[in-house]
Amino acid sequence: MEALDEKTLTERFAEIREVSMRLVQPLEKEDFIIQSHPDVSPAKWHIAHTTWFFERMILKEFKSGYQEFNPTFDFLFNSYYNSIGPYQPRHQRGVLSRPTVDEVIAYRNYVDRQIHELFSESQSSETKKELVKLIDMGLQHEQQHQELILMDVKYNFFVNPLFPIYLKTEEFPGSKRSEPAFVEFEGGLIEIGHNGEGFSFDNERPRHKVWLEPFQLAIEPVNNGEYLEFIKAGGYEKPEYWLSDGWNVVKENNWKAPLYWLKNEEDEWGIFTLSGVKNLDPSEPVSHVSFYEADAFSRWKGKRLPTEAEWEHASQGMPIRGNFMEQGGYHPVPLSEESPEAPLAKIFGDVWEWTSSAYSSYPGSKPLEGALGEYNAKFMSNQMILRGGSCATPATHIRETYRNFFPPDKRWQFSGFRLADDY
Repeated sequence: MEALDEKTLTERFAEIREVSMRLVQPLEKEDFIIQSHPDVSPAKWHIAHTTWFFERMILKEFKSGYQEFNPTFDFLFNSYYNSIGPYQPRHQRGVLSRPTVDEVIAYRNYVDRQIHELFSESQSSETKKELVKLIDMGLQHEQQHQELILMDVKYNFFVNPLFPIYLKTEEFPGSKRSEPAFVEFEGGLIEIGHNGEGFSFDNERPRHKVWLEPFQLAIEPVNNGEYLEFIKAGGYEKPEYWLSDGWNVVKENNWKAPLYWLKNEEDEWGIFTLSGVKNLDPSEPVSHVSFYEADAFSRWKGKRLPTEAEWEHASQGMPIRGNFMEQGGYHPVPLSEESPEAPLAKIFGDVWEWTSSAYSSYPGSKPLEGALGEYNAKFMSNQMILRGGSCATPATHIRETYRNFFPPDKRWQFSGFRLADDY
């Protein structure tokens, strides 16, 4: 097999598969099957589904004489691939007390061994190329589910009145600042999209030209202190700041603050994290807000959200560094006074940043052939784009062209935003 990202494919496969198991290691067996909301999935399902992907998309297609670990798993752990066949409904993944956690781990071990055997089989050069692409896709897919494991465990623990702790981590002090500063960009005819070097999903291609008017972008994301001012100013009670659909969602769900914000008996705000409940730090980037909340705050400030083209143009050439999953904090951290990042701070990591762009295909974009054509393209409706990765995103998974997407009312992802404006 060919080398990939300065490591052999076998090394990368083993490393990423092991990360997933490290993420579930702090869980008790009882934690593995909880599904407290239709949007979240049990941890057991995540580690089974990522294994199913390698079995169904690679082993069953390429390994001679491959024997399935359990034929029923093709139904239980398919996610949404209609072209492959029927599957367990998403909102009913939490009813699967069987197969047991031990059986699912045995399934992972079995498939991992089979993949390593496949590496050693002799293949034509064309088959090897195809396998490299598919295995890389499977690893990128697994990294997406690593972030989902953290997101879903957090929500499942939040609805427990005991507020369980997933993992105790250290806290980082932040620096104070006044009004946010902005960086100006001239705009013009620019290019966005993946250039074809290294991995990318089909929705990032092709690279194409976009015209931008001059704009400015905040140096850092909006923080908790700024968002608290919006709340105190009655932001959740004033419909003039909200899109019509957003206002309906606010009223129907009685939103008063971002997800995971809590008030104590002294009427002070705290926040639930994967390390438990702590005092709200005003200098941390605000997280777990919907597109509607980000948009309403922006209007309240007399600003707006950036388009995804503006965001990508502003981030081009900046190093991929920041607070990612590998740091192990699983929570946004404040901007430190010693931060070397310039001109834009925290453009990668900490929080996914909402943009004002709807999720749609790029000019000339084509979905992948076969079942993988369902991976991205069929979701291009009623979704908004987020950019930059979060504190739960693997650093090796993100790039400036990466297009994350969620419905505008969703809040359980580590989502925040930064302000933009014209000039």
